[in-house]
Amino acid sequence: MSHETPATDRPLTTALAEAAGMAGHAPSVHNTQPWRWTVLPEGLELRMAPDRPLSAMDPEGRLLTISCGAALHHARVALAAEGWTPVVERMPDPSQPDLLARLTGMQHTGANPEAMRLVQCMQVRHTDRRPVSDEAVPDAALAEIDRAATAEGVNLQMLDDTQKIQLASAAQQAAAVEADEPQLQEELAYWTSRAGTGTGLTPEVLPQETPRTTVPARDFGRHGTLPVGPGHDRAAAYGILWGTEDEPDNWLRAGEALSAAWLTATRLGVSLVPLSGVVEVEATRNALRHMLSDLGHPYISMRLGIADPTHAGPAHTPRLDTSKTVDTSAVRDYLT
Repeated sequence: MSHETPATDRPLTTALAEAAGMAGHAPSVHNTQPWRWTVLPEGLELRMAPDRPLSAMDPEGRLLTISCGAALHHARVALAAEGWTPVVERMPDPSQPDLLARLTGMQHTGANPEAMRLVQCMQVRHTDRRPVSDEAVPDAALAEIDRAATAEGVNLQMLDDTQKIQLASAAQQAAAVEADEPQLQEELAYWTSRAGTGTGLTPEVLPQETPRTTVPARDFGRHGTLPVGPGHDRAAAYGILWGTEDEPDNWLRAGEALSAAWLTATRLGVSLVPLSGVVEVEATRNALRHMLSDLGHPYISMRLGIADPTHAGPAHTPRLDTSKTVDTSAVRDYLT
C-alpha cells in the first residue's frame, strides 16, 4: 500500500510517527519506558530497548515485555483514532527476539470515536498508589474493564474476599524475599533516583509514608513527597490478568490487556494500580497460580478503586523525549 492517503487525511507516515509518540504515554514498570519504535513508510516496528533492563528484578524480561505490550496497545489506539487499522504481527522474527511487534497492512477505515476518547485518557492516566475512597467500584464499571481486557486475548479474574487475603499474604512474602536481595535493592534505588532524566519514579509520585492498604504496597526503599492521608482501601477490588501460556508473546498481550483495562478505567473514573511484586518471585507467582485453580499463568495483579476525592491527583511520571524512543530516519522525507 502507498503512503499516500485521501486528501482529507494526513499522510500515513505522519499518523505512524504520532502513534509511536503517543505510545510514550504508556505505563511501564518503574517508568523504565523500555520500548524503541521504528517508523517505516507503511508500518511500525516495536523493539525492546537494550539500555533499560531490570536484570535483578526481571531477568526473564516478563515485566518489560508487558510494559512494551502496553505501548503497543497505546499505538494501536492512536492509529485507530486517526482512522488506521493495522495488521499486528507479534514476535514476527524468531531470529530477532528484541523485535516484539510489527504493524503493517494499514487500512484506512475512518476515525474511531471510542479510540479518540481513549487517546484523551492516555494523556491524563496516572498511577495513584495511595488508599482509595470508601466508595466501591460499580459492578457495571468492573464488567466494562473486564471486557476491555479480555478483548485483548487475556483473562481477568476478580478476587473474592478470601482471595484478597491470599494476595495480600503473597505480596508480603514477595516483599520479604526481595528485601533480602542486595542487587534488586540497588536496582530499585537506581530507578527511584532518576529525577531529571525522563525515566524512573520521582519523589512527587511516591507516597510520603507507607499507605494503609489491604495488599501491601511495594517498599521502594525511600519515601516521596506525595501526601497519603488517613484512608484505607477496604472498598477496593483486586484482580489478576492471566492466560494459559507463559511465553513472551503472552506477556506482550498481557501488556495490551493491561493498557486496555487501564484506559477504560480512566474513562470511567476508576483508579487502577498494577501490583507486580507478586509475579516477580517464583514462589508467590506459583501461589497466584493456585488462586487460579492452576488453570493458567498469572501475568500481573491490579487494584481497582475510586480515588479519594479529598486528594489532588498525583503528578505524572516524566517521559523521555520522543527522539529517544522513536526512530523516524526511514521516513524523514515523508513527514509533514
